[in-house]
Amino acid sequence: MTKHNAQNERVKREYLLFLKEAKGRDEATIDRVAKSLARFEDSTGRKDFRKFHREQAMAFKRRMAEARNARTGENLSKATVHSTLSDLKVFFEWLSREPGFKQKIAWSDADYFSLSEKETAIARAHREKAVPSIEQVQRVLETMPTATAIERRDRALVACAALTAARVNALASFRLGHVDLAGGWIEQDARLVRTKFAKTFRTYFMPVIDGTQYILADWVRELREDHLRGPGDYLFPSTEMGIGEGGGFQPKGLSRTGWTTTNPIRDVFKRAFAGADLPYFNPHTFRDMLVRHAMAMDLTPEQMKAWSQNLGHEKVLTTFTSYGQVSVHRQGELIRTRTSTRKHQSDEQIAALETLLATLRRQSD
Repeated sequence: MTKHNAQNERVKREYLLFLKEAKGRDEATIDRVAKSLARFEDSTGRKDFRKFHREQAMAFKRRMAEARNARTGENLSKATVHSTLSDLKVFFEWLSREPGFKQKIAWSDADYFSLSEKETAIARAHREKAVPSIEQVQRVLETMPTATAIERRDRALVACAALTAARVNALASFRLGHVDLAGGWIEQDARLVRTKFAKTFRTYFMPVIDGTQYILADWVRELREDHLRGPGDYLFPSTEMGIGEGGGFQPKGLSRTGWTTTNPIRDVFKRAFAGADLPYFNPHTFRDMLVRHAMAMDLTPEQMKAWSQNLGHEKVLTTFTSYGQVSVHRQGELIRTRTSTRKHQSDEQIAALETLLATLRRQSD
């Protein structure tokens, strides 16, 4: 096994610190960059970064084109290759400006990590995302078991995601005190909740799926009355493990701590969809589901802005561009009915649509 290059390790630590503190990159991005750098070092046998040459970049591109996904055995996707090469390009551009490297690395050499225009277009191409339907999530909630506290927590977790469209990191870090059942909202307070870009905002419940609000309310009551949890306790505590009668580890109940990673939450969703005999949809797709539902409603521009703010978006355009993709099937329906629908639209509906389009244009400027 090739030993680590001590000099490279120092450089990488400095660069990752730069990304975190100077550029404000999140942990997920930093982890991805670290993996990209490790892949490159594997290909060069841990050669000192000072000896970087464009030939190394070209050789690495060839290796990436031939590399296979360890899980599926298939070639790496163009998106993965593009992301890895982009990370390396930015890293060596940064390195070429650093003391001790300016005379060793040419800025233009980093360009050799670029894919062809055709490959870049393939990597960036938008592909339709699989999104659960309202009916599918309804079925999942109806089939989830509720015999134990852990099972009831899991069902409340899925219900909360369907009710608030909260991101998975937020779900893992919500506290009991963030929920206001009377007001019908949950506070995404960035001081305690792991929100994207550390935004603080209030999300009002969106009960488009029957029973979600009651499921969450029952769970909050159980935490408070049966488990004696207070406002500072986690809304979805992690599972406490203990030694079972057979000597192995097994779930014992609810712990006092929360999940430190999002993997357990994804596992809950996998089990829930499998239990309903449905394909797996990750927690993030619930955001797409709720946006598509909102787009199908006859909302005014102001109402659509409210839905957008509920997701933590400052601009409505972000909601449309990130989650408002119309499914291919629905796209065909809208195109075929456009002419007949236009004939029956009221002047008020047409004016509202024109106002919304004008708002979107202003926000995109």
